[in-house]
Amino acid sequence: MTQSTQPSERRTQAQRTAGTQTKLLDAAIDCLVEKGFARTSTQEIARRAGVSRGAQLHHFPTKESLVTAAVEHLVDKRLAEILEANTEGARGVELLSEAFSGPLFYAALELWVAARTDPILHEAMVPLERKVADAIAGGAAEIMGKTMSPESIELSVELARGLAVSSIFRTPDADAQLRARLLPVWEAKVIQS
Repeated sequence: MTQSTQPSERRTQAQRTAGTQTKLLDAAIDCLVEKGFARTSTQEIARRAGVSRGAQLHHFPTKESLVTAAVEHLVDKRLAEILEANTEGARGVELLSEAFSGPLFYAALELWVAARTDPILHEAMVPLERKVADAIAGGAAEIMGKTMSPESIELSVELARGLAVSSIFRTPDADAQLRARLLPVWEAKVIQS
């Protein structure tokens, strides 16, 4: 019995590079969320990604370049998810609040705190933070631009970030209850009639 075999498609160098980088970026986010910035090492990221240390160094020569690229990698993905959710009829402040949750938020939070005292990381974070701020502002404007002033959008971003940070110290049930109480009040204050 003979089987017909189709020749396997060979991946291009660009595809292999993109695949290796994606593995490293995903592993970096996992490490940041699980271990925090201080205990995240490039060796651990390479191990989790299943790539050699040399491959990791080739793509991301420093820990700072790797972790900031990992957060940047998730920003576009998370923004796309939020904008897609908006087409499904979710409320604006609720979506904005949800933007500051999950692995992206926790990884970014790790970097914000570490960058306060780490000048190399701080320098690497400045352009990333500009991109994140622009993405959030653009997404918020797309979601709520017709019903909110630019100042209300900016205020809402800051409120969402603060609510997310304080949620670290609440149980999931307590956080859900607080959000259920506060989000309608917040929305009523910032939505234009």
